[in-house]
Amino acid sequence: MQTVPAPREITTEPRRSDKVFRRVVTAGGLSSLGILGLITVFLGYRGSGIIFEQGFSFITSADWTVSYDESGEVVESSFGLAAMLVGTILSALVAVVVAVPVSVAMALFLNFYSPPSLRKFLIAIIDLMAAFPSLLFGLWGFLVLMPSVEYWAKLLNKYLGFIPIFDVDVYIFTRSPFIAGVVLAIMIIPIITSVSREVFSQTPLDRIQAAFALGATRWSMIKAVVIPYGRSGVIGGAMLGLGRAMGETVAVYTVLNIVFQVNWQILLGAGGNVASLIILRFGEANLYEIDALMAAGLALFMLTLLVNGLADFIVKRTGKSGR
Repeated sequence: MQTVPAPREITTEPRRSDKVFRRVVTAGGLSSLGILGLITVFLGYRGSGIIFEQGFSFITSADWTVSYDESGEVVESSFGLAAMLVGTILSALVAVVVAVPVSVAMALFLNFYSPPSLRKFLIAIIDLMAAFPSLLFGLWGFLVLMPSVEYWAKLLNKYLGFIPIFDVDVYIFTRSPFIAGVVLAIMIIPIITSVSREVFSQTPLDRIQAAFALGATRWSMIKAVVIPYGRSGVIGGAMLGLGRAMGETVAVYTVLNIVFQVNWQILLGAGGNVASLIILRFGEANLYEIDALMAAGLALFMLTLLVNGLADFIVKRTGKSGR
């Protein structure tokens, strides 16, 4: 007589390996959050004294001076980040404005136009660019790119000088926020391209085929289906690149003049950013000024968190699929 096998027990209990993997991933995520919190506490502990001492002028003032007596004690000090914050925002915005159209065009070309052999080569080159040290970008921008970008700056001033941000009072175009922004744009193009390419590649195939079945050309299909579907991903990649551009140090320090005056003219060779201020002053600073630099780092940290929060909000609000 044939025996009936025992019924198999159906359970939703995850396997031991799944439990271990979940715990490892959770621990990794919590450790990143913990490290972020420790950085915030450290910067706040070191820089809070300067912030309370300077008050709101730490953000609104553009002066950064420290006077010492013969014994090395601080006699007078004034710390202000207004000029550096303006330079940070201008350079980062120029970088995003230049990088996003190029990145989106490259992502669309890689997904829908390039042959497979060329696609693999270009993806490898883009990934390699993302791994380049920022110092190489800075040196290349200073030695090679700067003369060409100066010519572009003069053209912008000539034909768009009626717009206040393109007007200059003194014809000094060398080492301007515009040049720094172009260098930063080249640095963040691989990041935005990779994110955009990944999002565009996830466009539902049935929608693409439906667009072709209705007689759409390839470009019409991209406009009607792919770009609306990947819009939130492009915005997220742009914000990610914006955060990278705002925190860049060496490349900006190489191609941008550090001048402690508020400059809203992106073509004028004067400005700076918070990260380059820290690298400029840190080597010769005493403990008191180091606390001020920590406060500057805290301001940049909070600005970056604000940008990331804004990016998350925009991505959620624009997360719509194609028609």
